[in-house]
Amino acid sequence: MNSCDLIIAGAGLIGVSLALELRDQGARVLVLDRGEPGQEASAAAAGMLAGAGFDTPPALQPLARESARLFPEYVHKLEELSGIKTDFRRHGTIAIGEDAATAGVKPLSSDELSKREPFLQSLGRPSFFIQEDSVDPRLLMQAALAAAQRLGVEIRGRIEVKSFRSSNNGVEVETNSGTYRGAGAINCCGAWSGMPVRPRKGQMLYLQPGRNNLLNHMVHAPEVYIVPRSTGKILAGATVEDVGFDKTVTPSAIEELHAAAARYLPELASAPIIESWAGLRPGTPDDLPILGRTNIAGVFVASGHFRNGILLAPVTAKVMAELITGNEPSLDISAFAPSRFAMVST
Repeated sequence: MNSCDLIIAGAGLIGVSLALELRDQGARVLVLDRGEPGQEASAAAAGMLAGAGFDTPPALQPLARESARLFPEYVHKLEELSGIKTDFRRHGTIAIGEDAATAGVKPLSSDELSKREPFLQSLGRPSFFIQEDSVDPRLLMQAALAAAQRLGVEIRGRIEVKSFRSSNNGVEVETNSGTYRGAGAINCCGAWSGMPVRPRKGQMLYLQPGRNNLLNHMVHAPEVYIVPRSTGKILAGATVEDVGFDKTVTPSAIEELHAAAARYLPELASAPIIESWAGLRPGTPDDLPILGRTNIAGVFVASGHFRNGILLAPVTAKVMAELITGNEPSLDISAFAPSRFAMVST
């Protein structure tokens, strides 16, 4: 058997961020991933950090706001440890549509919108400015993995966790390559965490417009969101599909997203698609994450983050590390308790 202090199943951003937090507190942490670390939902995300998101469930908003507050320091730490820049941007979001109104946010006039984004069309719908940040999740994931390696967190890929069970001395984690033993274990397997978590497919694409300054803000419209990168690339996404573990990219969905983005930014109509992909978000029946102790002694779960896995990584790492090390979480996470669902072993 292999032994360590704590075993984390899942090397996405949630699992690796938690590993870093626990390592800071002196724990020996082993992270196991069924595939290549960091290559599932975390690398496939858009990177919109919607801490004040109007479509964020009310029960999740305090957690989301706190994580958005933590994000600049979190990014700074990862960039310092890894030497990798994550394209963390603080330009904000232009939200378009009647549903985008949030408390205390006034609609932009057509002149104000034009000053902020000269090439953006609101299609006669109200528009609002919301102070939100963004990050490139691929770069962020690379930075997190490099930071973990630097701090001595062991991360092993191609090891699939089959089950967790209590033992006299802690927890045993059964995998396709043997049994691992630790004082505790945490299920951070995302869409593969076991019921009630289920995959929710999202397709998106990158466009390369001819103009580098086409868009500065993120755009959140009813049928599409548009996220600029500092390289000049523009991301358009994303579908929400219940198709199991199918990550097939369908031309019709990509074409619809391209067309939707071009309705708001007409210059995107002629911009070539340079990449398209799909990721599997970990969804739950109530669209809230699952955070806390499971009914297996010594086993915890941090999963089900759905659309908000990138945003919630810092705060999830913080509150879960507090719980795992025997402290009272600094935020109320009772709404996310695993006990509200029947969880399977992995």
